[in-house]
Parts: sequence; structure tokens; C-alpha cells
Amino acid sequence: MYHQWSQMTFIHWRYPPSRVQALLPDHLMVETFDGTAWVGLTPFLMRGVRVPGVPALPWLSTFPETNLRTYVRDARGRTGIWFLSLDVGRLPAALGGRGGYWLPYYWSDMSVDAENGHIRYRCRRRLPGPSGARCDVEMEIGVPLTASERDELAHFLTARHRLFTVVAGRPAAALVEHPPWPLHHAHLTGLDQDLVQAAGLPAPEGHPVLHASPGVPVRVGMWSW
Repeated sequence: MYHQWSQMTFIHWRYPPSRVQALLPDHLMVETFDGTAWVGLTPFLMRGVRVPGVPALPWLSTFPETNLRTYVRDARGRTGIWFLSLDVGRLPAALGGRGGYWLPYYWSDMSVDAENGHIRYRCRRRLPGPSGARCDVEMEIGVPLTASERDELAHFLTARHRLFTVVAGRPAAALVEHPPWPLHHAHLTGLDQDLVQAAGLPAPEGHPVLHASPGVPVRVGMWSW
């Protein structure tokens, strides 16, 4: 699949590794930084979704998405993302993600509104349940990170180039190709969510680590075993 991840916001919280490990399949281990696991809420706008050789369709190929994710390592030492949920604003995308990529996609009522450095994301889950799970985020986007501000934690939380899943009972992974994220500072001005709790985690505590990005072009490969 080819697409553009646009108007991306990364919101990350620390969690005890044991809490996150309990949600993972046996073949994956939670990856930690500074001794803790990290759970990320990442709302964004998906653009230009298409398969090779097929043009993007205006309505079908552009829609909001909000992912809940954590970071893991497999038995071969490969690192990547494990998705706890993926909410999308198009029913065909949700069905295709579940059927074609075996990922926990949900069809949701969603919107992304951006103006003058301010972004508002809205999400209300429809199908499958729990119906009504929500995520409303308001962000102010700041200046780009300097080279010194692109530290090890920023790299750990954003530079991810592999997805993990389970396909028909078998562990699988897919490569994700994209250039480095152009990261900006971000300020959270509003958050009302329970997607984290719907995934089986306690409500996040403390101040999150925030990053924002105008986006990158992405290619997601086929699953391999």
C-alpha cells in the first residue's frame, strides 16, 4: 500500500512494562526506554491511499485515522509497532485493514480540522464495539525541532519501520518505508479520550510527550513470516 500520513500528532505516555506486556501475543516482548513501556495515541489524516498500479480515488483515499500503539521486539530481535487499535473514518478502509492486514481496525465518525497552526481531531467509534469510544484532541503546532532536540527518545517514539500482527495464528511482520519525520514542537490544548481504556489499559497519567509533523509519504509492504 502507498499513502501519505499528514498532519500527524504523536501523544505518548509512560506505562509499566507489565501492563503493556499483558496485551501482547506471546511471541512479542514490550520494548522499553528509560525503563518504561510507551503507549502512543497518534491522530492524523491519511491521503492518497492506493495499491500499486491503481490511482488514488478522491473520497475513498482520504480519511482521518487515529492509532493506539506500543513498541515491541520479536524473538529475532526485530523492533516495531504493535497496534492496540486503529480507528478510521471510512468503512471500506476498516474492512480492508481487518481483512487484508489482520489489524484491529474500527470504523469511526472522525474529522481533522487544521487552521493557522491549530489542529482539532475528533473520533467517535461506530463498529465494532465498544461503540462510542472517543478521542477528541486539540493541538497547537510549534517550530521544528532542532538537531539537538531530535534526541534518542524522539527517535524511539517516531522512527518505526516495521509492523507486527498475527495472520491466521501465525506471527507476521511488514516493513514500513518512509523518510525521517520532520518533527515539530506541539502543545496540547485539549484532550478527551477513552480509546486507551477501551484497549484494556488504565487511563494515562502525567504529562504526555508530544511531537507533531506535517507528514511523510509511506509504503507498507506485504506481510512476511
